[in-house]
Amino acid sequence: MFPAENLRDWRGEKVIDPDGDKIGDLEAVYVDTASDQPAFATIKVGMLGRHKLAFVPLDGATVLPSAVRVRYDKKVVGDAPTIDVDGELAAADEPGVFAHYNLPYQTGTAGERRLARR
Repeated sequence: MFPAENLRDWRGEKVIDPDGDKIGDLEAVYVDTASDQPAFATIKVGMLGRHKLAFVPLDGATVLPSAVRVRYDKKVVGDAPTIDVDGELAAADEPGVFAHYNLPYQTGTAGERRLARR
C-alpha cells in the first residue's frame, strides 16, 4: 500500500478499472481510523452538472504514470454508495459503503467512525 500523502497528490487524476476503463477523477482519500492507512477514495462520477462522489476501496490499487487503477469494475463502482460533491459521509452510511464491496465493517471499541477524510 502507498501512503495517503502520495494519493492526495493524485487529486483530480483519473481512476481506472482493471480493464483500463476510466471510472472518474479522484477527489479525496479516506483513511481507516484504526490504522491511519488509506482505505477508500471518492471518485467524481456522473454527467456535468450532476456529479456525485462514489466510494471505492484502495486495497490493491496501483499508481500508474497517469492514473490510479483500482481492483473494481467500473459498473461496480458506479453502483456504489455516493455523496454529493460538497457532501460528507454520514456515520450511519459507513456500513453501507463497506457492504457494497462485501468488506467487513466494525466501529472502534467506543463506537468511533471507521473512515476519516484526509
